[in-house]
Amino acid sequence: LEYATDKITSMRDEVLAEWRAQGDSQFLFGYVFVDGETGQGMPSIRNRIFRNELPLALEAIRYGDDPFFEEHPELNDAQIWIYFDSKIPHYNSFENWGTLKDYE
Repeated sequence: LEYATDKITSMRDEVLAEWRAQGDSQFLFGYVFVDGETGQGMPSIRNRIFRNELPLALEAIRYGDDPFFEEHPELNDAQIWIYFDSKIPHYNSFENWGTLKDYE
């Protein structure tokens, strides 16, 4: 029910995710902090890294929660929406990354 905030580093390179509802359907909402907390920028590098590593992170979520998906197989078809949080408009976006079954 809570994130392990004590495990979040100052780089904030984690992918945080939670289930959300919209009407009768569920979706997985993911969040990444593109700018970092150092204030030194490098959002273009962080953005590239997040985009390259996000499929692996989604596979890990899907694999790690396999018993959950066995109990709730309908969630394999749930959409994944990722919020790339940045103060720079070019990197600030909300994107669809498919469904959980895409990462089985």
